[in-house]
Amino acid sequence: MLLLARGPKAKAWLWLCHPKPPIPPRAMGNEALHMRPRHLSGQGPPQGPGLRIRLLITALFGAGLGGAWLAARTEKEQWRQQRRTEALRQAAVGQGDFSLLDHQGQARCKADFRGQWVLMYFGFTHCPDICPDELEKLVQVVQQLEAKPGLPPVQPIFITVDPERDDVAAMARYVQDFHPRLLGLTGSAEQVAQASRSYRVYYSAGPKDADQDYIVDHSIAIYLLNPDGLFTDYYGRSKSAEQIADSVQRHMAAFRSVL
Repeated sequence: MLLLARGPKAKAWLWLCHPKPPIPPRAMGNEALHMRPRHLSGQGPPQGPGLRIRLLITALFGAGLGGAWLAARTEKEQWRQQRRTEALRQAAVGQGDFSLLDHQGQARCKADFRGQWVLMYFGFTHCPDICPDELEKLVQVVQQLEAKPGLPPVQPIFITVDPERDDVAAMARYVQDFHPRLLGLTGSAEQVAQASRSYRVYYSAGPKDADQDYIVDHSIAIYLLNPDGLFTDYYGRSKSAEQIADSVQRHMAAFRSVL
């Protein structure tokens, strides 16, 4: 049996039993389709420094650290070189004078090279391999330094430890094959012995063969003298021409005359 209610309560009951269908989004207009959070439209809270500023600050900070590290490294290298130089001076290497003849017959002493950087090697012209190799390396060092503008010239010197065979004429023939400024020095047995002692150079002539030929055993090192004429460094066979050139350049940069 169906009962029909009348009055306001009946209308309310009918509304609850038959609610209105939801309004589709399109019926609400374009506002529902274009609603976005406010912070995406640039109207949010203020931000900190921009990305570019942060990157700039980071780059400046990194550059400051890098500069400080390079300065500390350079200072440490200079300090190490100074300690090495002082130790070599205390060993009294190269502090004595010498009196020899160059390959043109002119008398030479250590004072003649004052004011110049000098690379010096002791050997002999009959050396089959080591001396030519070391002299070639010495010449490469000189050429590399000559190619760098602003550096003072370096005087290459070759001193014989075989005065019996290496007279002035023999030295002149030998040095012309290496570098036009390579200076060959020779002298009497006593003069060569004195120069060798000054630089702690060992040498000893071996026995002669049937052709009266012999080999001279000797120390193998390239010596560096600064413009004060003081022994500054030395380089063995293991050092390359590039390494020696770099070392010489560092000594040049750190040099301060003490005379």
